[in-house]
Amino acid sequence: MATSTPIERLTETEAWRLLGGAAVGRLATVINRQPDIFPVNFVTDGTSVVFRTAEGSKLLQLTVNARVAFQADDWDDITGWSVVVKGTAEEVTDPADLDRVESLPLRPWVATVKTHFVRIAVDEIEGRRFVFGDEPEAEIDTSA
Repeated sequence: MATSTPIERLTETEAWRLLGGAAVGRLATVINRQPDIFPVNFVTDGTSVVFRTAEGSKLLQLTVNARVAFQADDWDDITGWSVVVKGTAEEVTDPADLDRVESLPLRPWVATVKTHFVRIAVDEIEGRRFVFGDEPEAEIDTSA
């Protein structure tokens, strides 16, 4: 990959493509006025992110503060990428939508019962691709 800069901003289409190929992401929310991050496995569904969860503080907090951020990334020895979405999380309760999300290829990551489906309606997506390498020499201003 030829690039003049080690950081490239992704198009929205490329960001969704990469996000859709990731298996695990991180849900960022606020619980008891403290930021918290939860790793979750997920799928993309159109322009939304869907994950499963059990009863507990994560699900409860999403009903109190539905504004969330979600991030997924991947890398190898040469390059990496990161996609961050921001939106509103809501438990899927509509019977027709619930039937639909239950048919998505989304299984619990760990052997626990997760009966609640949550959809993040994304209203902002940003992605970046990185080219790894040695840190360049700092330019020193000698004109002063």
